[in-house]
Amino acid sequence: MVGFDRCIIKKHLMRNLKEHWNKIYKKNTVEKLGWYEEDVSPTLRLIEEAGIGPNARILNVGAGATTLIDTLLERGYDKLMATDISEAALKKLTERIIGKFNGVECIVDDVTNPAILSTLEPVDLWIDRAVLHFFTEEEDRSAYNKLMNQILRKYGYVLLAQFNLDSAEMCSGLPVFRYNIDLLQNTVGGNFKLISHFNYTYTMPSGDKRPYIYALFQKVD
Repeated sequence: MVGFDRCIIKKHLMRNLKEHWNKIYKKNTVEKLGWYEEDVSPTLRLIEEAGIGPNARILNVGAGATTLIDTLLERGYDKLMATDISEAALKKLTERIIGKFNGVECIVDDVTNPAILSTLEPVDLWIDRAVLHFFTEEEDRSAYNKLMNQILRKYGYVLLAQFNLDSAEMCSGLPVFRYNIDLLQNTVGGNFKLISHFNYTYTMPSGDKRPYIYALFQKVD
């Protein structure tokens, strides 16, 4: 019964989290969101370091309505997958790019309890800007890591951008787990080699600053 009760609690929390993000995306325009990026050059810098071409299979985890997808499509990438727990977020993304681009698969799913993501063919690049830091429990980080290892091909890349140790302790009303490069390495595991990393201060639409750490890892085992 303990395990069953824990399962019910977990589902309840995920349902509340889904409702939380749906409400935010329905209430606000994309450009007003605290994580909206007009300049995606920090992510592009690491994609270029990975050296993957336009035929690479790329999964953008927690994509929301990110403009990174538009930029990658403009650069000729045509095997893109955008996933988020919020269907409202992905609806905004789809409405923005529909009629202009092809080659994007949008998947509503939970990376800590995947129903669809776990069935994907191997991907060449896993991109996560500001999702991992919401997993404050070891159980959720382990589930995230399990999925990442499952669907990322050998010698594929993981690109992470999370709040660093100098950043805020909360984001969008939720607590976050902040990172330095050692904590990121421990999270992805010993079968990933660090390729590059840097600190970056993001300026929110409100003008507030949020220090991030960006890192690129390669799966070697």
